[in-house]
Formats: sequence, structure tokens, C-alpha cells
Amino acid sequence: MRMRIKHISFAAVSLGALFVALPVLGQNSPESLLPPGFGDPAPAPSPAPVAAPTPAPGPVSARPAPSQSGDSSGRTVEDRPVAAIDPDLPSLTLDENGELDLDALDDALQPQYRLTAGERRSMLEIGVLTPEHNGLAVDAFGEEGGQYLTNLISNLNGPIISRWGSILLRRALLSKVTSPENINPADWTAERAWRLLLMGEADAARLLVLKVDGDNFTPRLYEVAMQAHLATADPAGICPFVDGGARVSEAPTWIMFRPICASLSGEQSRASSLLRQARRDKAATGIDYLLAEKTIGAGFEGRRAVSILWDDIEFFNNWRFGLGAATGVEPPDRLYAQAGRHVQGWRARAPMLSMDSRMKAADTAAAMGVFSSQAMVDLYSAAYDDPEASADRKALASTLRQAYTNDTAETRLAAMRDLWGRSRVALTRYSAKILTARAAAKIPPSAALGEQSADLIASMLTAGLDRSAMRWTDIVDEGSDGWALLAVASPSKNMRVSSGALSDFGGDDASKEQLRSKFLLAAIAGLGRADQQTIDDFASDLEVDLGRSTRWTRAIQSAAQRGQSGTVALLVAVGMQGRDWRAMSPLHLFHITQSLKRVGLEPEARMIAAEALSRT
Repeated sequence: MRMRIKHISFAAVSLGALFVALPVLGQNSPESLLPPGFGDPAPAPSPAPVAAPTPAPGPVSARPAPSQSGDSSGRTVEDRPVAAIDPDLPSLTLDENGELDLDALDDALQPQYRLTAGERRSMLEIGVLTPEHNGLAVDAFGEEGGQYLTNLISNLNGPIISRWGSILLRRALLSKVTSPENINPADWTAERAWRLLLMGEADAARLLVLKVDGDNFTPRLYEVAMQAHLATADPAGICPFVDGGARVSEAPTWIMFRPICASLSGEQSRASSLLRQARRDKAATGIDYLLAEKTIGAGFEGRRAVSILWDDIEFFNNWRFGLGAATGVEPPDRLYAQAGRHVQGWRARAPMLSMDSRMKAADTAAAMGVFSSQAMVDLYSAAYDDPEASADRKALASTLRQAYTNDTAETRLAAMRDLWGRSRVALTRYSAKILTARAAAKIPPSAALGEQSADLIASMLTAGLDRSAMRWTDIVDEGSDGWALLAVASPSKNMRVSSGALSDFGGDDASKEQLRSKFLLAAIAGLGRADQQTIDDFASDLEVDLGRSTRWTRAIQSAAQRGQSGTVALLVAVGMQGRDWRAMSPLHLFHITQSLKRVGLEPEARMIAAEALSRT
């Protein structure tokens, strides 16, 4: 989009003055944006250039390929000040109407930085997590083609019912892995980041996007980068990509970000001009335009007072969330209710939002796997000390404090029960167990608390505290709910389950169609914790066929046989889509636990199995 200023009789004088000023702007080399100690000192300043004569009117020429110069270390840089005699400077001219092209001038004045091939990040391996930091192996996807892997990611159309399944998928998508064949590595990164966004993992998505150098961006990665920064309410973060995004896309968001970024960099006159042009072109209207104007007002010396009223707004979108949260005028709850629950993950992690708003989203975020148990406790602790938090939120924080600090195990457990029972919504009840996981681990095993043992064990396992849970082994009765959780969650390789214990559990199972017993059978069989005869007998009693084959079962078993932990993680997520655990198939749970164990992800398999039992 071009912005032009009309000149009257003084146009030629103004243009001459502009070119006289250009050499002055170029007398000092721009300061390096790299952190101290990154490399050798910047090259010496270039001498002041001589002003060029005003060019004759004519079309704006295309910028030739930038020339490069080397510093004393051999690093290639292009940080020479731009001046009127610079051969890389496009011809800034008046057209037949006497108008000056400001966009071309702005491009000319921007210092250009280039990295040598040795300084650019490789596209062969892209990711955030390495094996030393809980990432999967670099060959986690084996030799699978990029088209197949992106198809798996694209087939994740619904929410993943398992918190631990989501945690595993996040780990796989963030791992630094070899870029697959037959797909541009930037597009491969974009698909991973997009899936993270739809899981509520906005911060993770932005981290992944920023692992690719800007000159390697593709149209798809520009699009996802835009959405990742909106999801993290970080409009300034997208500014380095606006010019590139606008070149490859006609999306109005790029048009609207031009004045926003000009304002955030202190160029208020240019921001106003670009905003007026965007309004004339109707790039955005209504509240979307007003949010852009309010964001511009937040820039350096923005001096714009814009009121945002949500009363008549009927629809939610990422633009409204990102700019609203960034400027302190987030959408109301009724609009949040329209969005997918992944937006609650964005909301819970947005530090600029009020404590009440974040805590409204915390239960969903925790159940989805976006919030850890520790993150939940930290949020409640902050609410306890926040003078602006509502009385209800402070009361919940106070109850949690009692669950950790009361004098006796009985009173601490009573506080936990208050939190567990504060809602009849299944997701909220489960998130309350996540919240109290470490408080539960502090309760010493006691026969007097045997009736509460299953809830305490379930709470500990939401945070993966399996060894703490195992202290209750001698307390729980064989065949009970607590025993079943420990049978699948135990880290011991010698855990064996008897047919009598399975029969006792099945006899007391009150779940619909004995779904919990079927899940227990699937987990015990997948983890190899009973002999085949015991498994066959229990399967026969429950009328479950674990030998049935489908396209999905063949795919996950094949990936497991090849040792592809990343591919298995994707297929686990594909097999765990649904609104709740009633949509989960025991056949799928069997293959999930068996395949994860085979590729070295047994801890995740055990926690998924325990979650299946505790959430049905």
C-alpha cells in the first residue's frame, strides 16, 4: 500500500530540503541490535556522503539487490547508513501529480542487517526442546515425509480429551527435530506452531515461530506468526515481520499493523497517515479499527484517547482478543464463550489481564495441560495477595492455603475436599485435583484416611507425582479405586496384577457400561502388567476385543516398531479426540499405552492410563 502527500507550489522546495537532510541522517552507523558480546565490534562509521542532486520526475525504480561489506572479522554486514548517494537507494521522485512516495523513502531510511550463511540458523533442525531439556530425540519422526506428518497434525480437528496426551503432544511439537522431506521446513514449523495455538499454547507457538530466521519465512509462517503474536497479546512482536507479511499476503491485518508499528516505534506522523489511508481503504471497520487506533495511542507520544464499547459486538476473533488484551480492554465473558476453549489457555497465561479474568480461565487451562500444578498454585497465590482480586477468588486462594498449611492432615484434607467439590462441572473438578496435587503429596499415608485414598492418589497423579502416590500401596484395598490407579501408575517394572484383583474391581464398577473396567483392562494389557491368560479372561468378561485392527491401530503400531516417538505422539493425539472420556475407545487406550511404552515413553503411558480411570 502506498501513502502519498500532495504538494502545492512549495513541493520542489520541500523535496530539496529533504535530500539535504539525508546525509545528516547517515553520519552515524546504526547501533547493533545484537546482545553485548555476540560478536566483534561493529564497523567504523562511514564518512558523511555528499548530497545528491534532486532527480528528475519519473517512476520509482525497483531496489537492486543490496551490496554487502565485510568487517575485520570476516562477518558480512550491511549496516552502512543510507544516504542520497547510496547506490542501493531507490530513486525518490515526484510523479506527474507532484506526489512523493513516502513508503519508498521509509524503506530507504531503514538500515538493513544481513547475516552470513554461517550466522543464520539451520533449517535442517528446528525446535525449542532438546533431549537435555525434556525434548524428544532429533530423529523422533524417523524418515516420515512432511506431507504425512502435516496431514496427521491437520487431522487434529477436535479437542484432545487427555491432559497428559496434550502435554505429550506439546513436547513433540516443540522438540528440535530433523525437518522432514517433501515440505518446506518453514511450513513444517508453521503447522506445528498452528497446532500449538489451537491447543491453547500461545507462548509455545510464538517460541517455535521465532526459531526460524525472518528471511526464511513462507506465506504460511507469516500467517501463523501473526496469529501467535495476537494470541500472546504482543502487537509489538509482529512488527519485524509486517513488511514481509504484507508482500506475500493481502490480509487486512498486515495493512492495519503498519500504522500500529509506526506508532510503537515513535513515528506518530507516519502512523496517522497510514491509519487514515487504512480507513479510506476500509481495511478495518468498527471495533476492529478502533482497537487498532487505541493500540496506536499506546505508542510513544501516541496521545489518542479511544473508547472501546463491547455492548453491540456479537462475534469474537483473534484480533479482538490480542489488541483488546494488549490495551487493557479485553472482550467480555460472553464473547469468550463463543471461542474455542483453546482461547482460555491464551487468557490464563496473559499476564496483562486482571487476576479475576485469568482465574476464570485457569480451570480450563489446567485441564487442557496448558497450566501445570505449580503454575496453578502460583496463580492462586498471586490472587491471595492481589488487592484487586474479587472476594470469591481470594476465598478460593485462602482455602488452598489451608490445604497446604493447616496443622493436621484431616483439616488439610477437609480444605482439599472443599476445593474438589466446589463445582459439579467435571472439568472444574479435575482441575481442582491438579491444584491440590502437591498438598495431597504432603498427607502421610494413614489407614484412617483409607476412604479418601483414591482422591488423594488421583490428585497426586495429575502432576505426575507417582512415587509419592506409591506410598499408599499398603493402605489401599486390592481391587479398590486407589489400587487400580496405583496398578497402572506404578513406576515399578515388577508390578503384576492378579485376576482376582481385576474381578474385584470389575464387580464394584458402577460406571456406565463398565467403562472404567474396560480402561483398566486396556492399560494393564498395554503396559504388560498381567499375564496373557488373565488379560484374555477379563476381556472375555467385559466383551472387549483388543485384537481388533483398524487403520489407526496399524499406523501407531508401525510407528512404534520403527521407534518413532514423535510420530507415535501425533497418532496418540489423533486417537484421543473428543469432548470427554466417554468418547474414548478401550481399544485406542490399549494401543496408546503399548506404543508409548515401546518407544520409551512409559511414564506418559502410565499417566494417561491413570487419567482415564480418574476421569470416568
